[in-house]
Amino acid sequence: MVYALWLGPFGWGIFFIGLVAAIVLFAIKRKFYPVMYLISTATYIFTVGFTIDIFDFGKGGILLILAFSAIVFIGLGLYFASKFNKEKENFVQKIPSRR
Repeated sequence: MVYALWLGPFGWGIFFIGLVAAIVLFAIKRKFYPVMYLISTATYIFTVGFTIDIFDFGKGGILLILAFSAIVFIGLGLYFASKFNKEKENFVQKIPSRR
């Protein structure tokens, strides 16, 4: 299977842009979670581009894979949010008060 010539530069471009933006975000905000969001977004963009190139999707196929991946990630986000929210509530209840 032959890959498109643009896929290599596209992947490296996304990687370096994400790396520079992650360093700038960390330097400005001094928090790690924006860096992780940026890394996951760059990885997602590259993965979708790679999948589209491998399977040679048309316009409808591209929209379907993007919609499917969005549904999967929304579902995972809701699941993990509810799971960690319950653990956070349990942790807060176990903290001793100073009364």
